[in-house]
Amino acid sequence: MKDYIKINENDNVIVALRALAAGEQIAVGERTVTALETVPAGHKMAVRDIPCGDEVVKYGFRIGNAKEEIRAGSWVHVHNVKTALGDLLEYTYDPVDTALPAAEEATFQGFVRADGSVGVRNEIWIIPTVGCVNNVAAALAKAANARVAGSVEEVIAFPHPYGCSQMGDDQEHTRTILADLISHPNAGGVLVLGLGCENSNIGELKKYIGAYDENRVKFLVCQDVEDEMAEGAELLDALIAYASKAVREPVGASKLVVGMKCGGSDGFSGITANPLVGKFSDLLIGCGGTTILTEVPEMFGAETLLMNRCENRELFEQTVTLINDFKQYYKDNHQTIYENPSPGNKKGGITTLEDKSLGCTQKSGSAAVKGVLAYGERVKTAGLNLLSAPGNDLVASTALAASGAHIVLFTTGRGTPFASPVPTVKISSNSALAGKKKNWIDFNAGVLVEEAELAETGKKLFAYVLEVASGKKVCSEEAGFHDMAIFKQGVTL
Repeated sequence: MKDYIKINENDNVIVALRALAAGEQIAVGERTVTALETVPAGHKMAVRDIPCGDEVVKYGFRIGNAKEEIRAGSWVHVHNVKTALGDLLEYTYDPVDTALPAAEEATFQGFVRADGSVGVRNEIWIIPTVGCVNNVAAALAKAANARVAGSVEEVIAFPHPYGCSQMGDDQEHTRTILADLISHPNAGGVLVLGLGCENSNIGELKKYIGAYDENRVKFLVCQDVEDEMAEGAELLDALIAYASKAVREPVGASKLVVGMKCGGSDGFSGITANPLVGKFSDLLIGCGGTTILTEVPEMFGAETLLMNRCENRELFEQTVTLINDFKQYYKDNHQTIYENPSPGNKKGGITTLEDKSLGCTQKSGSAAVKGVLAYGERVKTAGLNLLSAPGNDLVASTALAASGAHIVLFTTGRGTPFASPVPTVKISSNSALAGKKKNWIDFNAGVLVEEAELAETGKKLFAYVLEVASGKKVCSEEAGFHDMAIFKQGVTL
């Protein structure tokens, strides 16, 4: 394993791949730099003097400005670097070449639904319309799991605290996300469980669902029946009987939609896990498939790289709006736009939001941006899509599922056990995490700073995702974890 990595020839910092001790001499190209202090693994060390106010450069781009003179060999972090980002900005469209090489055809074993959509799981979902019936949903799921049959894999309840006492966009978001999940093809059957007096009652929700298969979707209003547990069990048995007949069959990878998200990032994320997911994204798109990148606040500082990959000016303008609308959301709530990274990010070696974003956006690979989606909007265009959602892990991952992602790839340097409504593949940025948390981590990208090559490891990840799409359970599924969260912005009545 190397001692450090210099990501771009124009960088004035290197990233330590192991802790560099004070006094240690490090050969950087034709120069030798003496570490003036201990530099933790994943953190940055200056390889030449950086005057106060000058740019600190990583990935070939500015990640901030020096708050003081930084001498060669110094540890470069929050104590001597500050963000250089501003608020709302004006942008210029400067398109770049986004051509991808042709990819080999690939298939997975999926479930083709009656409407032609494809799922990678055959589960029964219980979707509460309001938090008041969460415990009923959980109890129904627990009891029904003893009665699953055929190809049905599990009965899952998705509790949430919303559906009533909401106004405006909050109420719209709840209804939209619930409708998206009801329509998701990973569910072979869905029980929509209402209370009866809530704002987002079943009657209202049906307006958002639109046309539906009456064999696949059932409704229960708890206030309308004497025994909701008995009525719910009967409806679930009908859904299980219907979905149990579904069988897996070969499906082209062009039908696969994969969401991309990171959380608990560290100094390795931008040099291992995120570029690896970017390689995967290019491979899937090369097969005609679709990927979705979200967490808009973690595009700030790297947004021009995405804007210039937009297929046309209209998409460029939509991406500008995506970025500036999210900044305005911060401003409207009197919050600092660049109050990021998190304490865990900083401990792992990420210094500024630019540092984080330049690493984060590498999950998008090099393909053209083909679509820009509002929160809750379902994906319509194959290729790389950008989705409006915050950085919060559960909210963003749920948004990816609601937009149509069959699977979410989640890169992490710190580790997390959470799940989402769809299989959530945890990809570690470092081998230490993969070794320590085998019950959390599904794929180790840390090998990329050891002996492995990006291209070959990207192919391995692609093959693994096809296995997951064909039924292989990820760690969070094995643990029985299924989470969902809706974006909360407004008042509660």
